[in-house]
Amino acid sequence: MSSADFLFAPEVQKLLMVAYAAPDQQFSCSELARRSKLDPADAARTLEHLVSSGILKKQKPKADQADADTVSIDRSFLFHDELRNIALKSFAAAEPVRSMLRTKFKDSVLRAFVLGEDKEGTVELLVVHGQLTPDEAAMTAACQKLSKNIHRHLKMHVISHARFNSLTPRDPLASKLAATCALEIIALGDTKAQPPIEKVSLLQSAKKKLATLSRPSA
Repeated sequence: MSSADFLFAPEVQKLLMVAYAAPDQQFSCSELARRSKLDPADAARTLEHLVSSGILKKQKPKADQADADTVSIDRSFLFHDELRNIALKSFAAAEPVRSMLRTKFKDSVLRAFVLGEDKEGTVELLVVHGQLTPDEAAMTAACQKLSKNIHRHLKMHVISHARFNSLTPRDPLASKLAATCALEIIALGDTKAQPPIEKVSLLQSAKKKLATLSRPSA
């Protein structure tokens, strides 16, 4: 198995999803196995590989403690920032959020973006709805459940398609969308959500009708 294949192995993704959600926390092997829902033997074997690769670092228990060794994210790892971004944009946040929105809100979510992640591990999201507006209570409940599963706090902005199209460069959301860390996870056409029906003004309607009447008959 190559290094690239190893990094994207399911066991690695499950462990790193937990570890990157709390990069300053120390985890025992048993706790990581429980949180990632992996077999303890598989978790131990994968952890050893992650430690030897430099992605995780191991801490020995103190002399007055009987606890087993613990591991945590090694921020000094050469590709720490890149791997963290990969995790955010794939298995750690983007994929679970995309799956949740496309499953539960496919009739209302027109577009969706991961805007970024702060130092506390809160992932900021932007959802653009179409003709139908997502039920607020259902969206809140779904986000809370997903947050618990991926061990990350979610901050969700839900706006209309018209509001999205009217964003100006001065709008905080526009600047976040323009950032390099922003990622579109649901594009137009990815769901069954329909764009809102554009309202034609009376003046535009009158111009169209006049243009039709003024055309020469065949």
